[in-house]
Amino acid sequence: MSDTDYSKKPNSQDLKPTIKSILGKIISKFKKTRDSLDNLNKTIELAHEKGIIDHDAFSIFKGVLSLSNKTAGDVMITRSKMNMLEISMPIPEMIETILESANSRFPVFEGEKDNIIGIILAKDLLRHVSNSKIETRSLIRSAIFIPESKKLNILLREFRVRRNHLAIVLDEHGGVSGLITMEDVLEQIVGNIEDEFDNIDNNSIFPESNNQWMVMAATDIDHFNEYIKTNLPNNEYDSVGGWLGGQLNKIPQCGDKATYDNLTLEVIRADSRRALWIRVNRYN
Repeated sequence: MSDTDYSKKPNSQDLKPTIKSILGKIISKFKKTRDSLDNLNKTIELAHEKGIIDHDAFSIFKGVLSLSNKTAGDVMITRSKMNMLEISMPIPEMIETILESANSRFPVFEGEKDNIIGIILAKDLLRHVSNSKIETRSLIRSAIFIPESKKLNILLREFRVRRNHLAIVLDEHGGVSGLITMEDVLEQIVGNIEDEFDNIDNNSIFPESNNQWMVMAATDIDHFNEYIKTNLPNNEYDSVGGWLGGQLNKIPQCGDKATYDNLTLEVIRADSRRALWIRVNRYN
């Protein structure tokens, strides 16, 4: 039998239990009885039902316990959506990539994308934007590599101990399959952590008239389809710019066009590696 009686609700005269005290009791119970995670989950659920812990605390407890059942491969950012820098890129091009993606940390590769040689922090690069003599390699920090099977509870502890915020996820053959950040892990506990850049898709399509739009090439195809009311194929590409490059069979350049259904997509701005802005026209 449990030492804690959850059948009695605390009255108004009782001190409300804090998250820390309740968690301590739960952990103590778990250690004494060596219950499985299933039984521990049931204990937390019962405490929630009886009003011992509120909904927010309950969600956090459940999130913490779920970490041991999830791996890096479950929540990582896939390789196709990674923003990476090539070591030979001129610093102005790196800065452009940083500003477009709004990320703070970037894997750096040399030659092939599987050959990641480290991580560059946006703040380190931006400090030297006016220094044309800076050697980019001097700004690279060590990268952490982990397997897809790494449990999130172990990874979170390693992030804290090493004071790192990003790890490169490798598949069983040693190839890069994605990346994972501390924020990705914490979101499994507390839910989505939004910042001003998380809703980029919601601010990436700008109407110019009833049948004309200016679209960021990085816009997700699913969002594009929903907004424009079309059905651009998403089976091979994630972004509108990626689809356009596939149709052209080359790196898009300014003035390049492609058609789909009753839409014409024209590249308005591009760099040496990809399209940046696309004007979309619908013809009835």
